Amino acid sequence: MNEGSTPPEFTRWLNVLSNLRYDPASGVAPHKPLLLLVVCDLAEGGKLDGAILRRDGDMAFRFSAFWRIVAERRRTRPDAKLPFFHLRTEGVWTPLEADGRPAQDRSHAVTARLDASFRLCLNDAAFRTLARRTLIARYFEPGERAELYSLVGLDVPSDDIATADATRFLGPNELQSKRDAKFSVRVLPAYNYTCALTRYRMMSEDGTTSVDAAHIHQFSRGGSSDPTNGIALSKTAHWLFDHGFWSITADLRIVVAESRFEEAGEEAFLLKKMAGRGLLRPVNDKYLPDQQCLAWHRRRHKFD
Repeated sequence: MNEGSTPPEFTRWLNVLSNLRYDPASGVAPHKPLLLLVVCDLAEGGKLDGAILRRDGDMAFRFSAFWRIVAERRRTRPDAKLPFFHLRTEGVWTPLEADGRPAQDRSHAVTARLDASFRLCLNDAAFRTLARRTLIARYFEPGERAELYSLVGLDVPSDDIATADATRFLGPNELQSKRDAKFSVRVLPAYNYTCALTRYRMMSEDGTTSVDAAHIHQFSRGGSSDPTNGIALSKTAHWLFDHGFWSITADLRIVVAESRFEEAGEEAFLLKKMAGRGLLRPVNDKYLPDQQCLAWHRRRHKFD
């Protein structure tokens, strides 16, 4: 089955499996993806009791077997109760107490009621293959993947295929968010969270900042997310830059399209007053703006 023919319900649940929630402070936690691999095995073996998933000895044994593969990086005792309860946040199932009421803590969650749509997907071999490939590629280290592929009965794919599997079912918003985060975390520190045009810097105690990581050659028009295609700009400076009211020369000086707008206000904040000034340079010269990207921006906005 190719990506274009993936049924919508498969895609919906594979997107969920691509975005499992975990505490990032302790690294990529393997608990949820390992238990989901176990559940794929249970479904394949006809071990699911209708809509009910049981946290029993069979599940615990299988979970422990999978856990051995990650034991070197997670030196805690394998305990399926943790992901069994917390996977409720993904909506794949609802953990229940012995009397059938929704469980309020993991120690009392003994069964779970599978989401009807997710259960139907689990019963399809093609979905289980896609789920396993997604989970293994996305949440496990390269040294762990070969063992996991073998354990679930899949051939070990090439590195290129595994890389594609890791993000194949992320939605556009998730891909954009992850791409933006990676770009920002490289560009903003390079400029010490300071606007390259105005030299204004603001960083709050909770880590938020008033500056954006701005693409020079716009990403939507074919620009890359290499940090040399980025500069730190205040939100106003960013808007003015994207709309072509100012640009940057090859020697990193400000050039302003003075005939294209009128402005008023405190002189220190007027864009026209900044014409000819030097652009704030990044702390490390390896992040200096790429000359081809700068040339693209000047051509795009008719400065050359």
